[in-house]
Amino acid sequence: MERILINQIEKKEGQKIMIKGRILNMRNLGNVVFLIVQDYTGTIQVVFAKIIEVKIGDSVAIEGIAKKEPRSKYGFEIQGENIKIISATVEDLPFDLAKNDLNLNLPTLLDYRTLSLRHPKVQAIFKLYDIFLKGYETVMREEGFTEVKTPKILGAATEGGANFFKIKYFDKEATLAQSPQFYKQIMVGVFERVFEIGSTFRAEPHFTTRHVNEYISLDAEMGYIKDFYDVIEMLNKVIKRIFLMIEKEGKQYLDMYNIKISEVPDSIPRVKLSEIRKIAKEKYNYSIPDDTDIDPEGERLAGKYAKEEFNSDFIFITHYPWKEKPFYTMQSKENPEETYGFDLIYKGLEIVTGSQRIHTYKELIENMKKKKIKPNGMEFYLETFKFAMPPHGGWGWGSERTIQQILELPSIKEAILFPRDVKRLVP
Repeated sequence: MERILINQIEKKEGQKIMIKGRILNMRNLGNVVFLIVQDYTGTIQVVFAKIIEVKIGDSVAIEGIAKKEPRSKYGFEIQGENIKIISATVEDLPFDLAKNDLNLNLPTLLDYRTLSLRHPKVQAIFKLYDIFLKGYETVMREEGFTEVKTPKILGAATEGGANFFKIKYFDKEATLAQSPQFYKQIMVGVFERVFEIGSTFRAEPHFTTRHVNEYISLDAEMGYIKDFYDVIEMLNKVIKRIFLMIEKEGKQYLDMYNIKISEVPDSIPRVKLSEIRKIAKEKYNYSIPDDTDIDPEGERLAGKYAKEEFNSDFIFITHYPWKEKPFYTMQSKENPEETYGFDLIYKGLEIVTGSQRIHTYKELIENMKKKKIKPNGMEFYLETFKFAMPPHGGWGWGSERTIQQILELPSIKEAILFPRDVKRLVP
């Protein structure tokens, strides 16, 4: 008999069918056994009017009659006739996968990651993430961007500083990519508009709810821009379209978390960082520390201000200070202490950073000298700018942070299949 998927059962009412899946829960009342069975399309109740020898967690094949059952939360059930164990569990599960919520602390959730991922509500996170990534790829292609894949083993750190992983590369020293920045800029000179979905690595010893050491960045770079507002407007358009897709295609997953997805304004509010500093002080009696561009509390207050002032979950903070931005970020012509750099804050957390880039060789070299950056290992990148690069800019978008904020998850690690932090290398 050919297998039927659980989401196809309602079309088979009254027919004998076979399903395959995993037993999530079981109630044994002696002469009647109730099973909750899951496949990749959903869950269904199966009722056996006889004793069966199975355990929670077993993978099974079940034959039975599809029956409409209004009292079941699934609307249908299967009157089981035969059951075959495809693969059996060898020990009891450490927690109940049938509960609506696992209610596990984060270390336990991650220590048993291969098992906790089987829970429907945990799966929902990654079903939503899948829609998000698909949306990004779809929208970017429709906006004329070409997808590229850039190397993750580099001869020099992209962002500078010390927050990169060193690795031994045969007889040379290399680093893991902090971002695809150099390569996506180079590719602007080839395709004009490019994007990438790829891994990035940051050697930052953080123990926070917002940081991990490996994450998936959604990058983009676009040429022949008038100014950095072109980049902001493109990002605004892209995120609005993606959120509409998530709202439509991911409703069942959003509902599991009682979340109504944020409405993205046609024009997300824009406020200079210098103004955010004043607002934080005057409106919320908080001083953003002088030794940073903006700290987590400053981001939270910027998000609060956006909600109170504009009824928006989003706000662009623009004109970040020159001293805090990488050497390839263009200085503001109006105020050389500032740059044409920006962050997008969503529900009080930065999810995107971007800027207009320096596109002339002379300015790039001058800016590197000002920042006391040596070109070692960057020669290939700098060489590109000798050959007429167009005015350009782009962004790096933290995908897992976005999912964390959409679903209001306590930690970004819940939005990553197998997160990596300072202490965690397994599973």
